[in-house]
Amino acid sequence: MAKLFTDGNAPRRPGEAQFQLEGWIATAPFEDHVGLTIESAGEGKARLAMPFRLCLANGGGVMHGGALVTLADTAVAMAIKSILPPGTVFATTELNTQFLAPVQAGTVVALARVSGPEGRTFHGEAELHDENGAIVARFRSVFRIARGQGFDDPDRG
Repeated sequence: MAKLFTDGNAPRRPGEAQFQLEGWIATAPFEDHVGLTIESAGEGKARLAMPFRLCLANGGGVMHGGALVTLADTAVAMAIKSILPPGTVFATTELNTQFLAPVQAGTVVALARVSGPEGRTFHGEAELHDENGAIVARFRSVFRIARGQGFDDPDRG
């Protein structure tokens, strides 16, 4: 969980320390807000969970697709963090989600794994499972490490 130094509903003020993560592999304020938990992260893999709370429902009463994408994207990010030095700056640059079944209740689990880096690029995948173990979504993503951190692009030498 993130430690907040101000009201979580306050506007973000760049350059000001308004929160601090517990560690390198930890949830940030948004991830805490939606109820994500990190069950495990290591060796380029991660397992995260998120309970279906009413505030995550869409108008049809099922879990919002954005909540599912948040879970998957964060799971891949934690898998990446598990193999990068603490403090490495990286970001999602592409993502694709295939929704297979609605989530109507219970806890969703994301199983993520990454390959890379290839230069500054990681490729990530996650499967999201409902409380009965059925796959409800498949997620693929590309992450890039920011320049100047010791990771070179293959085509730049």
